Amino acid sequence: MIVAMKKAFLVVQNKDADSSIRNLRELGLLHVEHERDPKGREITLIQDDLNLVNQVVGILGNFTRESLTVEGKLKNQGDLKVIMQHIVDAHKRYEHLKEYSVTLKSRINQWERWGDFEPKDIQALKNDNIYLRFYEVLKDQISNFPKNVIIKKIFTQGAVVNCLAISTGEPEIIFKEIEPPKASLSVMRERLKKDALALRSIQDNIAEHASYLDDLFTLKNSLHRDLEFYETLYGMGQEEGLTYLKGYIPFDAEKKLIAAAKKEGWGILLKEPLDNDNVPTLMRNPAWISLIRPVLKLLEVVPGYRELDISPVFLIFFSLFFGMLIGDAGYGLVYLFLTLFMHKKIGGRVKNKSVFFLFYVLSSCAIIWGLLIGAFFGQEWLLKAGFKPFAPSLNNVSFIQAFCFFIGAVHLSIAHSWRAILKAPSLSALADIGWIFVLWAAFFIAKTLLLGDPFPGFGKWLISAGLILVLFFTNPQRNILKAVGEGAATIALGLMNNFTDIVSYVRLFAVGLAGVAIADAFNAMAVSVASSGTIALIMGGVILIAGHALNIILGPMSVLVHGVRLNVLEFSGHANVTWSGFEYKPLSRK
Repeated sequence: MIVAMKKAFLVVQNKDADSSIRNLRELGLLHVEHERDPKGREITLIQDDLNLVNQVVGILGNFTRESLTVEGKLKNQGDLKVIMQHIVDAHKRYEHLKEYSVTLKSRINQWERWGDFEPKDIQALKNDNIYLRFYEVLKDQISNFPKNVIIKKIFTQGAVVNCLAISTGEPEIIFKEIEPPKASLSVMRERLKKDALALRSIQDNIAEHASYLDDLFTLKNSLHRDLEFYETLYGMGQEEGLTYLKGYIPFDAEKKLIAAAKKEGWGILLKEPLDNDNVPTLMRNPAWISLIRPVLKLLEVVPGYRELDISPVFLIFFSLFFGMLIGDAGYGLVYLFLTLFMHKKIGGRVKNKSVFFLFYVLSSCAIIWGLLIGAFFGQEWLLKAGFKPFAPSLNNVSFIQAFCFFIGAVHLSIAHSWRAILKAPSLSALADIGWIFVLWAAFFIAKTLLLGDPFPGFGKWLISAGLILVLFFTNPQRNILKAVGEGAATIALGLMNNFTDIVSYVRLFAVGLAGVAIADAFNAMAVSVASSGTIALIMGGVILIAGHALNIILGPMSVLVHGVRLNVLEFSGHANVTWSGFEYKPLSRK
């Protein structure tokens, strides 16, 4: 759930502003809202240092090699700044030399077919009134050279002749001359070799500084803390010798902040946030609901402070969608074993282990759904082997499509039911009840139009009741005509959306079916190839492993695209969750 917040105002004397912020940082309670735009020399310097650190970390990320790193011990932070500047300068030299090498390689490729010659010799001949010039002309235009010019064809590319024109004096030639290189091919090649050695040396030199990465991350964290401190200090308001700041704290931290204010001698005012306040969002849920947090972190979405925390519904339906979209018990087992391996391998270094438990749940859902439909690294071979799915009706195309529509109707009905409960006892809650009726009418319409099922007789009563409730109670007020007008506008926008939203859940069937079909196709291909000898058997095994590996990789991507969409867009739209919030981040030393 989203934790209720209190708006806090703190007033201190100007001389105590610095120490007060340090004490607040130790408390780790107040999410600060700046009273003015924080600007100051310290902020500028810290931001410059942060930019330098980020630049160096990015450089080392491209050049690090385990075999080249050496242990480095820093005497002080000043040493690290010298090292960072050295890395940046070395990287600039590397990029400049790399760019020059690309140009040089292009020049070598351009002149290789002309042969190796010394450009200085051409200049020496020119001093003796003998001119050697390079041209690129069409074959049928060779005759257009002056008669007193000797033409030596060097090489031909299609209809184009690359030739050398030799003459005494400098006769007028209508063709555009090709500028000769400044150095011979042998000189350019030697320079390219030396540049390659220099690039390797710079690369190794940069890589040898990878041992300072931990120090860089420590410095980065320290700079972030300092930046937060000075932004808070310079963002405080000032009035007649007093300095004040405002922010937000969780409602259950009120006593702790008041106790600190009494101890430090701060002036303090706590009040409820106003409707127009920009309040941060803090979510606290039981451990099982918090499993969905890694997904929300990955998507970087946070519900607004006054919106619903849909985490429990998100987790339940996302798990169901994962199972349906993966649709294979074999793949589910692979994900399960990979999760077990990663949990054992790096679990000790990961503070928040919810991501591992989330994947245990998701993998289990894929296994269960695969057993229900009879899919284990494909479906056809399992069915031919005599395995009977636990729920064979899920392999019926019409049934599974109807089931997807049903999931959509249930999912979206939960959204409107939740809104209706929160609005009660307001009459506007009846509008959400009306939308539930409309959703189920859309469910029956989808079955009729897309699956050919007869439209039930009570369907028209669902539509009628739903439209009446939406029409009159979307914005209930004494002026009936105005209320009806607003309801009519809402209906016009919502009717088609409800139908398309229900139909969009058919993607669960389509994508899941595609995954199983791809698995079956690779199985058939592997069997076909492997039936003609030992080498073919090996090739069939390679095809089998590669095909299923591709499916295993693409599976989670389809879940991110489709499974997340149904929660973040369709469900959230009906629950009126816009994900417009931002995370509660208190001023803290951590």
